[in-house]
Amino acid sequence: MNAAELAGFLRTRRARVQPMDVGLDEGGRRQTRGLRREEVAGRAGVSVDYYIRLEQGRRLRPSRQVVVALARALNLSTDECNYMLGLVGEAALAAPSSPATHAGALRLLSQLDDIPAMVLNSRYDILAWNRMATALVGDLESIPKAERNTLRWLFSGQAGGVSPQDRVQLGRGCVADLRGTGRYPDDPGVRQLVQELSRESGEFAALWARHEIGVNRTMTKRTVHPVAGFLELTCELLTIPESDQRLMFYTAAPGTVTHRALRTLRETAVEERLNC
Repeated sequence: MNAAELAGFLRTRRARVQPMDVGLDEGGRRQTRGLRREEVAGRAGVSVDYYIRLEQGRRLRPSRQVVVALARALNLSTDECNYMLGLVGEAALAAPSSPATHAGALRLLSQLDDIPAMVLNSRYDILAWNRMATALVGDLESIPKAERNTLRWLFSGQAGGVSPQDRVQLGRGCVADLRGTGRYPDDPGVRQLVQELSRESGEFAALWARHEIGVNRTMTKRTVHPVAGFLELTCELLTIPESDQRLMFYTAAPGTVTHRALRTLRETAVEERLNC
């Protein structure tokens, strides 16, 4: 808890907000620049004395609910609210869920010719992909949209070519990541997925009950491709800012068997496109 930093941040942000910005009457001539302390306290639903002590840097530890209320009262951005949450030792707000694929991610996908890549949301739904992803995992377009979910494939045994040992490790990491996003149980989509997988897979239910927390950033995935054979891929996940989406792409170290196999898959994908 960084009380001094929080105090300074609150003071500067209060001075920045004009009464008209938050629907308050200017009330004639004001000696205070920005909002008055009692106005912030009233809008946030806390006592004036409590808010004054926060601005004085007293060693209080406001709850997550209070911090979010103060952020609303001061018209803070999501980044600013998350900054305050970090000062009091709370996790950041979950990024908003969006059904549409981020435009920047789509542009990036179209330019990634050499490596398989796709866009996933917080539920592990596949939202978009490039030609190399099709060459690696198959024709995703032919799969109904509601079924393009990598967690469902993993826990239903449809993740073809993955060894049992790797599947266990992937499952454990993905479940910890799903819980670690902080979207459960508030996000209806994530909540529904957890309920369905808990009913359908005893393995998922057991992993979920362990309450492990983790964030997937880099994973190793070993699989057997029907054309390219054995592949040992590094799976990287990059967060797409201001959304619950992530860009996932597969790479292999230059000069390795898998790297050469990916080049072969690319050539095959190009040939198939030319023959269409």
